[in-house]
Amino acid sequence: MNIFKSIPLFIIIFVSCQSGAKNKETVNFPDSAAMCYTSAIPSRFSAIQKDSLEKNMIGEDKSEMVMIEGGTFEMGSNSFQDAQPIHKVTINSFYMDAHEVTNAQFEAFVKATGYVTVAERPLDPKDFPGADPSLLVPGSAVFKAPNQVQGLQNHLQWWEYVPDANWRQPEGPNSSIKGRENHPVTQLAYQDAEAYAKWAGKRLPTEAEWEYAAKAGKHQQETYYWGSEKLENGKWLANIYQGEFPTKNSKEDGFENTAPVKSFPPNAYGLYDMEGNVWEWCSDYYRPDFYQNSPKENPKGPADSYDPQEPGAIKRVQRGGSFLCNDNYCERYKAGSRGKGEINSPTNNVGFRCVKDLS
Repeated sequence: MNIFKSIPLFIIIFVSCQSGAKNKETVNFPDSAAMCYTSAIPSRFSAIQKDSLEKNMIGEDKSEMVMIEGGTFEMGSNSFQDAQPIHKVTINSFYMDAHEVTNAQFEAFVKATGYVTVAERPLDPKDFPGADPSLLVPGSAVFKAPNQVQGLQNHLQWWEYVPDANWRQPEGPNSSIKGRENHPVTQLAYQDAEAYAKWAGKRLPTEAEWEYAAKAGKHQQETYYWGSEKLENGKWLANIYQGEFPTKNSKEDGFENTAPVKSFPPNAYGLYDMEGNVWEWCSDYYRPDFYQNSPKENPKGPADSYDPQEPGAIKRVQRGGSFLCNDNYCERYKAGSRGKGEINSPTNNVGFRCVKDLS
C-alpha cells in the first residue's frame, strides 16, 4: 500500500524516527510548506472596474470573484532552477477568487456536507508496522518558533506534529478559529481543497493561471509580483516573516501568523494576498523539469509527480509563499517562483483559492 496516499508525510517522519526506520533520511517534510530552496508596465486589463457586472461575479460559495481576461505572458523566473526556462504561455479568460478561502467559508462547506478533512481522519496502524499505536493519532504539522537553532538544515527544529491540529484548531487543541473567521483556512491537504472547490462549482487554478493572475499584466521580470521594491512608503505589501528566522519574528507587517484576507493592497486585477499569508494549492503535479516542455497554451502540468529530493512522494504545486517566507531562508514568495507540497501533508501555513471557467 502506498502510504503517501493515505497519511500525512510528517507523521511518516515522526514514526520513522520512533521506530528507527532505515530510510528516514530520504523522507523529508515538503519544503514548500516549511522551507524553500536557497539558492511595471500597466496593461489594458488594469482598468478593470470592481463594480462591473461583466468583470466580477459572486461564486456559489458567496465569494467575490474577479474576471481575469486571457492573454500571453512570460512564465517563470531566472532566479529559481525549477522555474526555468522563462517561456511564453497563453491563458484563456477565467474567474478567480479575489482572496483566499476563509475559515468561515470552509466552515459553511463542512456544515453543508459533513466533510472530514485529512488531518481529522484516524490513522490505520497496519500502515505502520512496529509503531506505537498511541502515536498514530489524527493531527498535522504546526510551526513552533524555537528558542535557538543549530543551523537551518534541519527543519524539524521548528515544525512539530501536533495531535488534533486541524482547520478548526490550526495550532492544536488550545487554538481556535473563533475571531479568525476572516483569516484564510489552513491545515488542508490537497484533496480537502479540491473537495471544497467542487462543492462551490469551481476548481483549483493551474499554476500558469495562478502566475498570470499574480503578475497582473506586468510584462517585465520583477523581484516581487507588485514590483521591484520590498516596501512602499515604508509599509510591507505582503504578510511574510521579518526578523531572524525561525527564532524571532519582528512582525513589522503587523502579523505573526495568518492575516485576515484583504489586509494588504490588491494587485492591478483586484486580487489580494497573491504573495505571502498562506501557500495556495494549484492543480498541477510538481516536476522540476516541466517548463522545458510545457505547452504554449493553457498548460495543466505534467501527467504525474516527480521530485528528485523525495522520489516516492506525490506532490502538487503550491504558489505564493506564506507568513513564514523571508529572504534569508525561504525566498519562494518572489515572482515566478514555485513551491511544492506532498498531497496529504497539511500545515498551518497552506491554504487555497478557487477559479471558475467562463460559461
